[in-house]
Amino acid sequence: MPNVVFDASSIVGALLKADSTPERALLLARTKATLCLSPDVEGEIRAVFARPKFHQYLADGRGERILQLLAAAALSFRPTEPVRDCRDPKDNKYLELALAAGAEVIVSSDDDLLALDPWRGVRIVTPAEYVRMIERQTDDKT
Repeated sequence: MPNVVFDASSIVGALLKADSTPERALLLARTKATLCLSPDVEGEIRAVFARPKFHQYLADGRGERILQLLAAAALSFRPTEPVRDCRDPKDNKYLELALAAGAEVIVSSDDDLLALDPWRGVRIVTPAEYVRMIERQTDDKT
């Protein structure tokens, strides 16, 4: 199964609305790929979820379920090669993770990352584009 990295913006999209495209992308990745995390990426996701503006979405336990889904399904990597290719330095952690994990795809809703597609042979796509990619692959196999 191919390795895939999700950025915090896409995970937040899954948090904000059940049955959303970002949530579909995450669930498809869980079954059709291997999710990849690093301590820095997981830390950012947890920090974003802790922001007061997201508390209303966490009350029903949805945030914890998404975090558990990630943690249970993901392989953990500790990137060792620094990357400085993104115009937003905070987003380099996703590129570093993709490099360390040998990921084929980064799923992102962040324009700073999307502008790099493709990056060193790694596709950087929106959640909607990822869903279409997986559905096409599934259709091609049937």
